[in-house]
Amino acid sequence: MLLTQAVGPVQRATGGGISPLAPWLAGFFALCAAFLTPGAAAVASEGWLTSYAEAMAAAESSGRPVLTLFTGSDWCPHCKTLEHNVFASENFRVWARENVVLLMIDLPQAGITQQVRDERSQVCINYGVRTFPTVLLIAPDGRKIVAQTGYKGQSTAEWLAGMQEHMPSPQGAEDAAKPGDTAKIHASLDAAVATARGVRRPILLVVARPGDSQARSQSESLINDPEFDSFTRENFVVARVAPAGPEDASAARPLDTLLGGADLPPESVELIVTDDGQTPLFSQSGTQPPARIVHGLRRFLAARQAARQAEHARR
Repeated sequence: MLLTQAVGPVQRATGGGISPLAPWLAGFFALCAAFLTPGAAAVASEGWLTSYAEAMAAAESSGRPVLTLFTGSDWCPHCKTLEHNVFASENFRVWARENVVLLMIDLPQAGITQQVRDERSQVCINYGVRTFPTVLLIAPDGRKIVAQTGYKGQSTAEWLAGMQEHMPSPQGAEDAAKPGDTAKIHASLDAAVATARGVRRPILLVVARPGDSQARSQSESLINDPEFDSFTRENFVVARVAPAGPEDASAARPLDTLLGGADLPPESVELIVTDDGQTPLFSQSGTQPPARIVHGLRRFLAARQAARQAEHARR
């Protein structure tokens, strides 16, 4: 199902997933879905959240990733089969309670308001979801860990084994275990600085105000953009951080220095490059198109390299 047609009857069953086809097939597949595993949609009431913001807040507080099901409850037969065969099983429920936060992004043909439809469609767009069913494992910082599309009839044990391979370490273990790991998005400035010392790369901070849902959505969309992700992981140590709130006024607030002492406006994302976590070297808005952001970062790296070569020549 294409997200530009996120509400519509545009489905065709193909090898475990749903792809676009002529709208006149909608009635047929809706009828099929009604007879496939009746009652499977009730899975949503069994510990599954339906609000992306609530799920991410639960992930941040618990340190657990978010297992997100993208489904069409009243038109997608493969979604119903996956829910019935895997998610309705006791083995899955036990595993989920111990390991993940559950989130269901349901885009049915009917039964939800346009506002809810738009909010859920935006989550799909942010994570590049175009086929139902899709299951994403999302880190507490909003980074996509792994995606599984379609359903090919695996048993619950087989499905869980495949997902378990991608489960991240418990909260705090990642930053402590591998100070030289540049493949992850750090959750603190201190962790990024420690990693940068080992690999001698500049630090790229993605800064958004805590509790700002629009800024969170924008930063997640940027971090999950393939071009931005590939380029920054090759050239920077990346951290996603938030400025301190008023209750932290007595604590050290290094981000204040990096932000020039100015408050970050609502719904804004700021990108800051630093070597030491104290001195800003480059900054730009994170609300620009990803291609423009990458272009700006390339120019920064080129200017940095030219300056170093000039300094070396003078010596």
